[in-house]
Amino acid sequence: MNISINGRHLTVRQDLRDLIEKKLAKFDRFFPSGADASVTCRCERDDRIMEITINVGSTIFRAEEAAQNFPTALDGCLSSIERQIRKNKTRLEKRMRAALEIPAEAPEDDHIEEEVMFDIRTKTFPIRPMTAEEAVLQMNLIGHNFYMFHDADTSKICVVYKRKGNTYGLIIPEE
Repeated sequence: MNISINGRHLTVRQDLRDLIEKKLAKFDRFFPSGADASVTCRCERDDRIMEITINVGSTIFRAEEAAQNFPTALDGCLSSIERQIRKNKTRLEKRMRAALEIPAEAPEDDHIEEEVMFDIRTKTFPIRPMTAEEAVLQMNLIGHNFYMFHDADTSKICVVYKRKGNTYGLIIPEE
């Protein structure tokens, strides 16, 4: 697994880097050599926040934890990602037979049950060309956390969403 470790407004010490690499090595049994892991460490007030994103093909596993120190946040992130893998084990095996290796000897938790079906509600609505600012306004007017729209500038279907801290994000599809 390729691991990149970044610090936002801080320098990640070598002992923490070694700990992150050692603990992420246990996921090598799940992922092939082409998996990429990105770890971001940052501080907010008294919390140490760690965010781990693992890309395997077109599947993304992501976890973010806040704790009093980075090793505790790391343990929380790793258990969250492992829970995601176990919960969606069958679905992931079907989707990524060659890319994702889930060993048979992986311990199973009794309290984590796989979802059999998703409860998907379908909704249709007209998409009209607008700017990202107009889309944010529409999103706030209808009281949702995201809004899909046709970008008037790029002619692509995009999504604006509300982030933590009352900021907004824009998702633009790659070509």
